[in-house]
Amino acid sequence: MSINLNMALISGRLVRDPEIKALPNGTSVCNFSLATNLVYTKNGEKKESVEYHNVVLFGKQADNTARFLKKGSEALVEGRLQTQSWEKDGVKHYRTEIVGNSIQFGSKQHPQNSNKEDSEKETEIEYPEEEINPEDIPF
Repeated sequence: MSINLNMALISGRLVRDPEIKALPNGTSVCNFSLATNLVYTKNGEKKESVEYHNVVLFGKQADNTARFLKKGSEALVEGRLQTQSWEKDGVKHYRTEIVGNSIQFGSKQHPQNSNKEDSEKETEIEYPEEEINPEDIPF
């Protein structure tokens, strides 16, 4: 029995603002890159290596990513690897990207000059006062 598995799970920071576009059928597509860092010691000296990962998301996740994330934001992406190829000027090019199935946003970034009172206001949760019917929850 052979098992095929194509799964990627990465956590890092966006290296640029997400780009959002729409397919001809209206489906949103969001592209961005995540940087992941590896810190290690070689010959007693601390070293760091950075990898850059291309990510693409579709639909509602694409819309939310473009709306809420920006360069420097943290994100955790789960998806599958996909390699695209094309030919330009007689040269074959390849691009491997992660097609995201799900994304989780990292902690919210606060500006350096924000004060503690503003930060506390942003993290306060407002609960509804009326009773919630479980059938009204969209998931």
